[in-house]
Amino acid sequence: MSTATNYHRILGIICSVFDAHSAVLVLPVNAERYRPVAHFSLGDNIAEEAEILPGQGLVGWIIRNQAPLLINNFDQRQSHIGYYRNNEESTIKAFMGCALRNGGVVCVDSKRQYSFADKELKLLHLCADLLSGLVADANRNIEQAHLARYHNALHRIYGLRAQFTRWPVFLQEFLELIATTVGFEYALFAARDGNGENYLLEGESRPLFIERDNPSRQIVPVSSGLVGWVFRHGTPIYIEGEPDKPLEPFLGKNFTTPPFHSIICLPLAIHKKPRGVLCLAHGAPHPINEDFKIFLDMAVDHLALFLENLYLKNRLHNLLPQAPPLPGEPSATPETGMTRG
Repeated sequence: MSTATNYHRILGIICSVFDAHSAVLVLPVNAERYRPVAHFSLGDNIAEEAEILPGQGLVGWIIRNQAPLLINNFDQRQSHIGYYRNNEESTIKAFMGCALRNGGVVCVDSKRQYSFADKELKLLHLCADLLSGLVADANRNIEQAHLARYHNALHRIYGLRAQFTRWPVFLQEFLELIATTVGFEYALFAARDGNGENYLLEGESRPLFIERDNPSRQIVPVSSGLVGWVFRHGTPIYIEGEPDKPLEPFLGKNFTTPPFHSIICLPLAIHKKPRGVLCLAHGAPHPINEDFKIFLDMAVDHLALFLENLYLKNRLHNLLPQAPPLPGEPSATPETGMTRG
């Protein structure tokens, strides 16, 4: 049975026990945003897409204070609940909620005044303890699934070099694999040019910015956009995003950027200088945890090491034909491995 089904069944029991109108489970998206992830309601107006901030409304108060709340004569002029749409909240007369140990809130509400008392609040606290255990188990399962996916993706990344010997094909496969693994819509790789004044759009997971028939559009001033900022400072950018708040274009104002909310830009250091940037973008807010960052750091380190080896091999390929052969040895040209062509 799925985690969502378990949540729904327990909330249905809670709603029945308390003779409530709705029972709602609110869990964190990240440290700053929460949303309803499961509910059981006698109506159809639970806003599953709602974003609740700590301190915002009744649910936000519980999140911020980590304390239970019981209101038997709810006045919408004083506050709001935060998980209803279509004016359904105006019909709610009583509300009760308890914080979960590992973050989140379980809430019940009623269209009748004075529906709940202290004994109901104590019983809801027991339900919160039960849900806390289920949420912890679900989070562990999700974390293990993510780690397995990251491990498999790294194994595939390490095998790309032997599988694809041409740089453009290798880069395309690398970017598609990274974007798919982390659940982002788009991935881009940019490389700084020799004089450091511009960066070049080398590859992307799907066609968006690169115009192959217009090479000048692939050259962007290093002063432009979020990518240019990362080149200049050598510091990564992690933005999880907020609904209805698109970010500035990460390639600058000369490029029409889709309404990306989540953006990651990671510098690739070669000879201790940022020579490349790996970018990921997504059209919706996307949580970024430490396991996520570790996986991306390992993928970027592999790409940086690969590019450094490619640079050294190309230099060796160019220099060795000019060197005199050792005594008794014929001149030879080394195998360079991957080529850009």
